[in-house]
Amino acid sequence: MTTVLAQSEVVGNPIANIGIFSLFVIVTMVVVIRASKKNATADEFFTGGRGFSGTQNGIAIAGDYLSAASFLGIAGAIAVYGYDGFLYSIGFLVAWLVALLLVAELLRNTGKFTMADVLSFRLKQRPVRLAAATNTLTVSLFYLLAQMAGAGGLVALLLNIQSRAGQSVVIAVVGILMIVYVLVGGMKGTTWVQIIKAVLLIAGAGAMTIMVFAKFGLNFSEILGAAQSAISGATTAGVAERDVLAPGAQYGGSLTSQINFISLAIALVLGTAGLPHVLMRFYTVPTAKEARRSVVWAIALIGAFYLFTLVLGYGAAALVGPDRILSAAGGVNSAAPLLAFELGGVILLGVISAVAFATILAVVAGLTITASASFAHDIYATLRKGHKVTEAEQVRVSRITAVVLGALSIGLGILANGQNVAFLVALAFAVAAAANLPTIVYSLYWKRFNTRGALWSMYGGLISTIILIVFSPAVSGSKTAMIPGADFAFFPLANPGIVSIPLAFLLGIIGTLTSPDDEDPKVAAEMEVRSLTGIGAEKAVVH
Repeated sequence: MTTVLAQSEVVGNPIANIGIFSLFVIVTMVVVIRASKKNATADEFFTGGRGFSGTQNGIAIAGDYLSAASFLGIAGAIAVYGYDGFLYSIGFLVAWLVALLLVAELLRNTGKFTMADVLSFRLKQRPVRLAAATNTLTVSLFYLLAQMAGAGGLVALLLNIQSRAGQSVVIAVVGILMIVYVLVGGMKGTTWVQIIKAVLLIAGAGAMTIMVFAKFGLNFSEILGAAQSAISGATTAGVAERDVLAPGAQYGGSLTSQINFISLAIALVLGTAGLPHVLMRFYTVPTAKEARRSVVWAIALIGAFYLFTLVLGYGAAALVGPDRILSAAGGVNSAAPLLAFELGGVILLGVISAVAFATILAVVAGLTITASASFAHDIYATLRKGHKVTEAEQVRVSRITAVVLGALSIGLGILANGQNVAFLVALAFAVAAAANLPTIVYSLYWKRFNTRGALWSMYGGLISTIILIVFSPAVSGSKTAMIPGADFAFFPLANPGIVSIPLAFLLGIIGTLTSPDDEDPKVAAEMEVRSLTGIGAEKAVVH
């Protein structure tokens, strides 16, 4: 009865929910149009003319990074699985230290527009650029898939749309809006949307955290105790047996489950430093110093937000209960919106849901511009070797790519609808960590590294990860799989990071050591000087 009542009250005010969201879309679209007046050159369209300060870029990075997975998926995972769900928050945050210490400054000094600029600096341009761009497009598609699934689940809850057909229409609308943001605003417009969204999201999550604390007399132990009591009294199959205050509610029990836990942790911690849409943000600032400042700001904001998710997740378990969460239209992804409804009624639900929906829009816009820039700058310009590709032509090709990518992401999002978005993002992290990170690290730190090593590592990491995902329980063989009616899973782990990431590092070593050291030492020396000092960082990459 409680579930029916909550949903009927939400459905009774769809105008309020959609009205608040529409207001955000209108305001941000005005910002995008104003920011897009200078978008003619590739530098302006891809990097916003490198005109953002470290503080602005740090907030935008937080906006790029705090996706639907962070707000909807993690809160839901903590509400249902407790301690094990918080692994996502810990992994996503610790990953930033890897990005800061290993790649942020060096990448900014060495590159120009995309990750491929760095990877191909001292290696053979054509094959390495094609491999890097292929990886960028694949990672972006996996990440887009998660955001689209989050959009479907969120609006399913807002409007109580139970049918997959109705949720598919919602996903299509998100995809179309995303394409418009990118086509009109480029990187500059997208960055401002991410800044606005980050401020709203962190402020909204902070306000909800304070309200949860106020309900329990500012005592976190009371929240934990109430959450455990709510879980113990759940009627949904298998939920009441979970101890959400101790490890093992999701990844305990069998040895396979425990290994899956380690695999997920490896993918989360190493994935950020290989995410192309995050790496591309380092090029929107004028200096390496500002790139470092960006990451420090991002860590502070993201760290605060992930502490909020701990309170929101356990607060949702205590105040909403796992039965209501799991039976709601959005499933586990509905924990945060239902908590907002419990704390502040329809108005707070409308505001929080609008911010969450805006989160999805901003993140998918950032992903799309990264992928389309990589295609135009790395694949198109490389394949048209006999033709000098102008900047205007690169921008035009990038816009066409954005439309195609948007259509693809809509189709994949419909397929993945209903999955936990935090879990889907973890798959994207596994692909990024295996396909991109080994080559980035070797290119920046290993003088002997060569083209064969790069190609073996990139293609080997990408192909092995995708194969293991396709034949894992994430896709088939379980009730929660993407294709629940099929069973062709032979790989036992839902996340392949523990196998594919070390394999990619190993392939980079084997490929390098089994081929002659034919790289130009002068170019390697130039890359080392540029990465460490920033001298010559604004020059075009022409090696």
